[in-house]
Amino acid sequence: MSGSDPSTKVLSDNRQAGHNFFLQDRYEAGIALTGTEVKAAKAGKVQLRDAYASIENHEAWLLNAHISEYSHGNRFNHSPVRQRKLLLHRREIEKLHAAIREKGLSIIPTRLYLKNGRIKCEIAVAKGKKFHDKRETERAKTAEAEAREAVRASKMRS
Repeated sequence: MSGSDPSTKVLSDNRQAGHNFFLQDRYEAGIALTGTEVKAAKAGKVQLRDAYASIENHEAWLLNAHISEYSHGNRFNHSPVRQRKLLLHRREIEKLHAAIREKGLSIIPTRLYLKNGRIKCEIAVAKGKKFHDKRETERAKTAEAEAREAVRASKMRS
């Protein structure tokens, strides 16, 4: 799934996920939302920072995702933090369940986006990073940026 695809629009991105976790397998899941949640999500009022997914009774659930109340909603407005069902194929749910039974793995939403008029959630199987892993990743990013800048500077000189 490319970010430049004209049929997709990113509604929320969990940039902290890449910093705090080693992201392994990624899955595209539909998400069951109410009407006011859809309107609020399309307005960009979504926070995925503390969200995670869980498998219970052969169903996938998105937990701790914050979708703010819709500003023009009435007394039937949704609760901002509630369990939301993720729509996946049974085989995918079984793969995810097998992965999280493994020690130290969890399911993290990486982004919420609009694709062909439907709201989708990209989830990833993730393993938590230790402090020294985060430092090493930051060091590698810095070295890569410096190398890229050096190549750019040498092209400018010649």
